[in-house]
Amino acid sequence: MAIALVWFRRDLRLDDNPALQAALDAGDTPLPVYLHVPAEDAPWSAGAASCAWLRRSLLALDADLRAIGSRLVLREGPSSLKLLSELIQLTGAHSLHWNRLYEPAAIARDTAINKSLRRQGIEARSHDAALLIEPWTVATAQGTPYRVFTPFWRNARSQLTLQPVSETPARLPPIDAQLETAGSEWSMPAVARINQALPAPESAWDRNFWSQWSPGERGAHEMLDAFIEGAAGHYSAQRNFPGRIGSSRLSPHLHFGEISSRQIVQRLQSATWTPTQEKSIDAYIRELGWREFANYLLFHFPTSAQSDFNPRFRDFHWADPDPHLLQAWQHGRTGVPLVDAGMRELWQTGWMHNRVRMVVASFLTKHLRVHWLHGARWFWGTLVDADLANNTLGWQWTAGTGADAAPYFRVFNPVLQARRFDPKGVYVRRWLPGFSELPDSALFEPWRFPDLLQQHAPDYPRLPIVDLATGRAQALAAYAKVSGNQ
Repeated sequence: MAIALVWFRRDLRLDDNPALQAALDAGDTPLPVYLHVPAEDAPWSAGAASCAWLRRSLLALDADLRAIGSRLVLREGPSSLKLLSELIQLTGAHSLHWNRLYEPAAIARDTAINKSLRRQGIEARSHDAALLIEPWTVATAQGTPYRVFTPFWRNARSQLTLQPVSETPARLPPIDAQLETAGSEWSMPAVARINQALPAPESAWDRNFWSQWSPGERGAHEMLDAFIEGAAGHYSAQRNFPGRIGSSRLSPHLHFGEISSRQIVQRLQSATWTPTQEKSIDAYIRELGWREFANYLLFHFPTSAQSDFNPRFRDFHWADPDPHLLQAWQHGRTGVPLVDAGMRELWQTGWMHNRVRMVVASFLTKHLRVHWLHGARWFWGTLVDADLANNTLGWQWTAGTGADAAPYFRVFNPVLQARRFDPKGVYVRRWLPGFSELPDSALFEPWRFPDLLQQHAPDYPRLPIVDLATGRAQALAAYAKVSGNQ
């Protein structure tokens, strides 16, 4: 059989993988390939937490491939085109299949590869695996891109027709034995290649991550099973409370393509729910719609990852970041418990509850008036689910500078947010040492109880790094200057 390269990227699964299925449907022998060329993703090359997840996910993918007779081939080099051309020459492959990505750098690279290989007579085909709706299929009545979520999702949902998902092949044809002996570069096991390209952190700073997460396709489906059996039916009521298990925690699995949105939607829609639970399922699918909207915006407005979507904010007076204040925010030393609990959860697990993400982002961009890119960059390096589209949309939404954003004058009060969404202090006590001994009355404004704070959490800051009322007032004053009110 002829060989077809199947280029894995952020679609690290065998179920519902259109690129893999297309090679099989053509009667070809799929050769699974992963190319590690991080420079091509600049200026948003994967951060440290993402690389730690990727390493484990690739190891899981290779194991899954070996279980059905194949294996993963990993290559490093200066460019994907060069590596693919070398593999085509070495293997005699006549075609290449990949699943589409939507970031500006990926689109430019893939377009160039497509044109170059076609000129060489190689069939190059891309497929839809990441999204429910392709970004170019949804537009306003005027043919322009949507800038507001609700009408976008109404239009997209009306078009949504889920195709049957393909299942993992029972077997894949083995790699030709002659290729196995075509030099050490070819025959090096994928495990060694992965460990070479993405070595485990020497200090094992990620060791606490893996009690929370299981990268790979199997881990993704186990997480979905747990969600369906547990929080899914109560999602609307529970999702905003960080001290409870109320969300799916599927975001890193979705980012790396270990599971697809359509697999999730089909599983949710095929389960049996009460009328009240069905509303929660609809609410969750709507949240997947926000993921669609994030990719849609990045596709149509590619500069938004680096600059304010709303041009009004290009003249906004952001504060010059004070390195000490920025570091206090990064490491959960602001003196504001909900903010610090969130930043410490992030540091220890590579993830943060979505409600808390909004609170910590509001604190940085409004109380400290630091440009959202500083926060986006920190999240990019520390989140295991760091996703350019979602990261950009989330930060600009909270900062008030993006499409369909929360107004800039909406400033999250972290004390009120904690009282509303963590009223018993379950979340704050989990992440802040010594707070388990504080009474409820002292949890959210501990600076008002200095003796208790000194007794139970002597290493915690005595005061917030910014007075909350003053920070809010200064943010609103800066906003008034660009809103025409002053």
